[in-house]
Formats: sequence, C-alpha cells, structure tokens
Amino acid sequence: MDGRRQTAMTVDPRNAPEQLWAPLNDPAFWAGDPAPHFARLRREAPVLWNPAFGYWALAHHADVMTVSRDAATFCSSQGILATEIGVTYPFPPTTMHTDAPEHSRYRELVQPGFAPRVMRALETRVRTRAAAFADRLAAGTAVDFAEAVAIPFPVAVICDLLGLDHVDDARVLRWSDAAIPGSSPMTQKEIEAAREDQRATLLAATIARRGADGDDLTTALANAEIDGDRLSDDEILMFQNQLLVAGNETTRNMISGGMAALATRPETWARLRAEPALVASAVEEWLRWTTPVISFMRTATRATELGGVPIAAGEPVLMLYASANRDESVFGPTADEFHVDRTPNPHVAFGFGPHFCLGAALARLEGRALLDELLERFATVELAGEVVRTESPAIAGIRALPLLLR
Repeated sequence: MDGRRQTAMTVDPRNAPEQLWAPLNDPAFWAGDPAPHFARLRREAPVLWNPAFGYWALAHHADVMTVSRDAATFCSSQGILATEIGVTYPFPPTTMHTDAPEHSRYRELVQPGFAPRVMRALETRVRTRAAAFADRLAAGTAVDFAEAVAIPFPVAVICDLLGLDHVDDARVLRWSDAAIPGSSPMTQKEIEAAREDQRATLLAATIARRGADGDDLTTALANAEIDGDRLSDDEILMFQNQLLVAGNETTRNMISGGMAALATRPETWARLRAEPALVASAVEEWLRWTTPVISFMRTATRATELGGVPIAAGEPVLMLYASANRDESVFGPTADEFHVDRTPNPHVAFGFGPHFCLGAALARLEGRALLDELLERFATVELAGEVVRTESPAIAGIRALPLLLR
C-alpha cells in the first residue's frame, strides 16, 4: 500500500457534525476503544476541525507523515498536546517542544548517549532485569501484570540508564506519572510535590557527575560538549524528565497493550513459542497495535493544506498516531487485525522525521527481552479479569491488566 487515500471527504471538515469531533473531548472515549471511531474519521473526515479545542485532527497515515516530515511548516514550539494550545513556556519542557536550530543542537549533544553501541552495551543489563521480573511470576496464579511487571520493569531500566541506583523505583514512577496529564489519579498537590522531588534529586545527581567518569546517561549529559557548547543544568533536567516519560510511560504501555493482545489470541502465543525468530516483528506489531503515544500536536507556521483541506497559519493540527497505525491504505485489509509476522510494518509509534523518538532502540530492546523471557517460561497466557485503561488522550495507558500465565 502507498498511503494514498482511497476515500473522499464526505463532510465539511470545518463544520463537521458534533458526533465526529465530540468523542475526542471525552475522557471516557480514550479509556475505551477509540479504533472504531478513528476508522469512521478515516472514511468520513480524515482532516477534521475540533471546535471545542480549536485544532485539526488528522486521521490518515499520509497526513501524519506529511506533518512529521515538514518541521518548517508544522512547528513544535507552540505545544505538542491539545491541552497546551495557547500556553507559553518560559523554557521548553522537552526537546519535543523545540524546533531547529535549537532542536538540532539538542539532538547533536545527546545523540551519543543513545548510539547503537550504547544500546548494545545495555542489552545484557536489560535482559537480566527482564529475567528477574519474569521469575517473579508464578505459573497458574492470576496477577496484575501491569503492576507486577509492565510498570516497574521499564522504571528499573531507566534507573540503570540514568545511574539512579540509589533512588527507589517507586519515587521514579511517581515522577513519571506526574509528567503525563491523566495518566494517574494523583492530585495537583501530589503532582507538584513529585515534580519538585524529581528536580532536586536529578539536579544533585547531575552536579555530582560533572567532570566524573561513568557509563550512565546522567554522566554523559553532564559532560556532553561539542565545540565548547554544553548543556545547562536546566537543559539536562529537561532531558532526564523526557527520558522518564519516553523511556517509561510509553514502554510500559507498549508491553501492557501487547500482552493484552496476546492474552486474547492463544494461537499467536503458541506460534511465538514455536517460532521465537518472530519476537522482533511481534514487538513491532505491539507498537503499531497499542500506539503508546496516541497523538501529538504541531502548529502551522504558514497557510498550507492537508488532504485538500486549507489550514491557516497558526492553526494547530493533532496527529492521531493511533489512527494512522490502523490506516487501511497503508496496512491493507488486515489493518484492524493483530499479526506478529506483519511485514512491512511502517507504523508511526515513534513518530517520524526530525522528532523521531531517541529512545526507540531501547523500547524495542525491552520489548524483545521481556517477551523472550515470558515465552520461555509460560506455555499459555489469558486474561483473568477486566483491563482498566487510563483516560489520557496522549498516552494509551493501562492501569490494570489481570493475566493468568501457565
């Protein structure tokens, strides 16, 4: 498939019926299964104006790719979440909120910390962690897999990566939850306390590592330098915070969503045990199927168009990654089916273009390592209760995943 539309716009995109855009503003919609509605948007209004928030929602893979590639026309510095429309930050909260040349500078300074050789060196530690978490599961006993494995495993890996062995994993988890709107039931006071604890702890770790040797990412960031250019303490804190989200929230939900899919497909679990070489492609299908980052926003810097729809300068566009990853024009007639041998699999779970996720290799490594360990130990997996999802329009989170592994 080439990504070109196979259906025409059937409604006025700027004055579409409320039933098309209203669900996007309902928290309950995100806690359920948005896929059927996304399919309707792709058929009827793939470029849709949401008058309640004031943004264009993009449902087609082709439009998401166009926006992702063209950072000059669609900027990130005016916010990446729908809740950030009209918000001005005195300092970018993440590199995802920056454009060139600032974004290019940041990528150049931190890229060495995510180089392939670094990920290869980390693999043994990740697989050791994965084995330890898999060992905690008792065959034949129901367990909340999210709480027991999917949530703490990426936290432990991120602590290893950042060199935070002295920090309790539960604290790191609270920092991460505080960074994502709607991902946890924390009160605003609790969120502010967690953020302050995070800032103080990470700043102390950064200062302690300046001028020191070490193979952790905090040491790398504290001493990163290109032609005399260094990251400030605030910039390092920004990267650390972003890593807590990109390396924890998204990975845990990829794992939870992937295991939920496998728990309802016993024949697929059996096939993976018989064909372990499929694990890598299975993780790619986890990413496509779950799309841990549901959506990100960009803002048009000039008048343009998407899918034949005029977009005015200054108007936000929301890239619905979760819809793009089910687009029939790209993934064919099986777009709404889960296939661990899907190839090619041009999903946009990590974004695309200049803002492609720096932690993509780490997330893939964690997924492969954990799935390998689980397949080796357990012959079957099934749901043992109701899957409880978060109400976040940004992260496809799972709060509870009762599983029975045998």
